Amino acid sequence: MDQQGNILKGINSPQDIKHLSIEELNILAGEIRNEILTVVSRNGGHLAPSLGAVELTLAIHYVFDTPTDKIIWDVGHQAYAHKIITGRKDAFHTLRKMGGISGFPKREESIYDTFGVGHSSTSISAASGIAEARCLENGDFKVIAIIGDGSMTAGMAFEGLNWSGERKKNLIVILNDNEMSISPNVGALSSYLNRVMTGQHVTKLRTRIRDFLKTIPGVGEHVINLARQTEESLKAFIVPGMLFEELGFKYIGPLEGHRLDHLIKNLQNVKTMENPVLVHIITKKGKGYSFAENEPSRFHGVGPFDIATGESVTTGNATPSYMEVFGRTMVKLARENRAIVAITAAMTGGTGLDGFARDIPERFYDVGIAEQHGVTFAAGLATEGFIPVVAIYSTFLQRAYDQVLHDICLQNLPVVFALDRGGIVGDDGPTHHGLFDYSYLRAMPNIVVMAPKDENELQHMLKTAVTCGSPVSIRYPRGSGTGVPIDPTPECIEIGKAQILRKGKDAAIIAIGSTVYPSLEAAGILAGEGIQVTVINSRFVKPLDKVLLCETASSFKKIITVEENVLMGGFGSAVLELFEEAGISGIFVKRLGIGDEFVEHGTQTQLREKHGLDAKGIANAVRKLVESRSA
Repeated sequence: MDQQGNILKGINSPQDIKHLSIEELNILAGEIRNEILTVVSRNGGHLAPSLGAVELTLAIHYVFDTPTDKIIWDVGHQAYAHKIITGRKDAFHTLRKMGGISGFPKREESIYDTFGVGHSSTSISAASGIAEARCLENGDFKVIAIIGDGSMTAGMAFEGLNWSGERKKNLIVILNDNEMSISPNVGALSSYLNRVMTGQHVTKLRTRIRDFLKTIPGVGEHVINLARQTEESLKAFIVPGMLFEELGFKYIGPLEGHRLDHLIKNLQNVKTMENPVLVHIITKKGKGYSFAENEPSRFHGVGPFDIATGESVTTGNATPSYMEVFGRTMVKLARENRAIVAITAAMTGGTGLDGFARDIPERFYDVGIAEQHGVTFAAGLATEGFIPVVAIYSTFLQRAYDQVLHDICLQNLPVVFALDRGGIVGDDGPTHHGLFDYSYLRAMPNIVVMAPKDENELQHMLKTAVTCGSPVSIRYPRGSGTGVPIDPTPECIEIGKAQILRKGKDAAIIAIGSTVYPSLEAAGILAGEGIQVTVINSRFVKPLDKVLLCETASSFKKIITVEENVLMGGFGSAVLELFEEAGISGIFVKRLGIGDEFVEHGTQTQLREKHGLDAKGIANAVRKLVESRSA
């Protein structure tokens, strides 16, 4: 582990920063940035957001008494500095490593992690619940929600603001705005005005004047309303806070997010206020690392990279990723069919649609972090004859469950869901694994659920999806493809048709999606032991190939299903239901997948091995079933 800075060495809890001077805090901020940069360059992670929130993190822990006062982070992309100063600096080098600390706030990891997060826009609602619990228990602590990095584009954030403002609870919301710039003059004026406006003397004076005016019959309320209108008009001219004021929050800001002296003074004033307050902070994403400052989107979430050049540390694998094949196929299909439109939720580059956005901008829509809106927006387009392809990570589509069911499937609209990051995704951990979509989608009438075994099959499935006229989901994994040749032209696949990839006599493996090639590899291992296994690429979770699968069950009696999904209600369950409906008995079925648990963080290779979803694990399961006396 690299040598930590002189001040950082002595920081083991937030209490250790409270005696530091502003000058020392600024030095500490630089040392924390260096630590974040060093570790993320090796492990990968969310670099730019965390670099931008260092001073804000120090100011919050300096002013508030954590963990008694509760900090609730939104998403958690910005929380690396928080982890470092809350007793985890010596373990920070294990960030996102299997058995190491998580890349997101996690309640089991630290008492300072008040609320576990990974998906956006939950902080204000969670903070509202904590503030309400404080009132019910007659508690006396502050509740601070930190939201930013695009999370305010989601409706849930405004639902929380609307409810909290109406309740008039003592709640502080810090909006970390890292998409705007602020000039020194405006910043200095704004900081000065807010130091004055949030000061105790001014706040008390304002209250006393209001109380006095209320005692003047027929005059007082008129004067109060006039004063309020004058104050709000002045604020509308100086700061963009009218919306938050209308929602019931006292708006403070914008404040310079990298001026610790201004941040600390303003937060000290805000700490004394009793009603809902929204503090608007302007920060620079990627602060302190020029490559991240210049390309904040690229350095939002990164793999290992060279600090000196900013270039990714690659393995030399030239195989295109599933994401890239999806993006290229989308452009090709959309040029052939003007009804095809592409929709994503703040993940243009992350879903591979940057080429589509560049080449066909008039049919590309980024709805922000608003998956519910994006899905129903797609439904509206579909009613008018368009074919929307909604590209969303599997884990994020969960946020729009009802919209998929009620607005798409119920009306049988031809909307395609391209679910990237299906299955085990790796280092981001339980909040990001796409392990539930088979289960929650196949329960919905009208939808076709499929998953390709490789990148070539992906393009054919996408062609099938945009031509079949019904709701469709296509789930594919994170990372590089298998390296198979790509056919020059996408072709349609018969809906519900599986394929036999290998024939054997002792047992059959029925696999789906990313588990197909490990199943073929497992069959190769077993062949060396004299065990001959048939391998079937199901291709579809719904509808299943009833004829082929029932024939397989009748022929072999020993069946193994394999999926990167939870077993409850997943692909294996669908196969069992098919056999039951067909009246097939006397067979032995072993389902491989994820048990009733959340999968931790680690590399995809490590996690697949742990859960028995690599070739070795599949071979072991087949071997045990074949050799079982009861079978």
